[in-house]
Amino acid sequence: MTGKDWGQIPIVLNGNYKIVIRSKGFSPEVSLTYLFTQDAELKAHSAYKLAKAGDRDAALELVIDTAVAWLYDQRERFASGLLFVAPHAQEATGDNAIPQTLASVCAAVYKGSADTEIVQSDRVYHTGADPMERMAARAQFVGRVVPGAQYVLVDDVTSLGGTLAELSNYIQFYGGSVKGVVVLVNAGRNPELVPKAKFVQLIKERFDDEFIEVFGIEPGALTANEAQYLAGFRSVDAIRNRLVAAEQEIDRRLRSKGITRTP
Repeated sequence: MTGKDWGQIPIVLNGNYKIVIRSKGFSPEVSLTYLFTQDAELKAHSAYKLAKAGDRDAALELVIDTAVAWLYDQRERFASGLLFVAPHAQEATGDNAIPQTLASVCAAVYKGSADTEIVQSDRVYHTGADPMERMAARAQFVGRVVPGAQYVLVDDVTSLGGTLAELSNYIQFYGGSVKGVVVLVNAGRNPELVPKAKFVQLIKERFDDEFIEVFGIEPGALTANEAQYLAGFRSVDAIRNRLVAAEQEIDRRLRSKGITRTP
């Protein structure tokens, strides 16, 4: 690893597990570029199921049919030489090929490069998950970050934005910078990335240091949709109870698909 050593990344203990702290939020200057606000058009495409299950040819067909013209229209947003990186998501049906394919197409359109060194190190199975299930199963990443390099994060669909926030935190911690985000579908209630200050302050006042102990996330590093969701809880006990239920729901959902999750 170039830059900081692996052991230097901050962690917090949660029971018997070490949780990497997400401490670096999105800068207000980071632009979120998206095509749709619902995923109906993607799911209706004939290549969608194969692409979601890992077929790269199907993923390329999907991206070309739905997004290439739109990507070219966004050319003024991106300088040349950027690194486009996508979370390597392990879905219940297989390896989702859409994010990495979209990153490669973005690199070609915007005269940059597709990063293949940063990969997701755990399986979060967010497809079909509710907000607390997504908060309970945080994506983690490994791989070389180029210090000083400028990255654009790429994904097919975002809702809470947690996976992209974890990737952004990882890149920033190891010396890179995040210049933008490109997604096909921005399905969050709030279309922004950066949380409103009033929600961050409310979370700090209401939950104090226990919030970091529970989630391993500093309030300022939450996404807009995460902060808005969590601000609806009245106490830490309410969050803990909902988190326990979410863990159980994750296990039930995955067991119904023949998957055993390892903490």
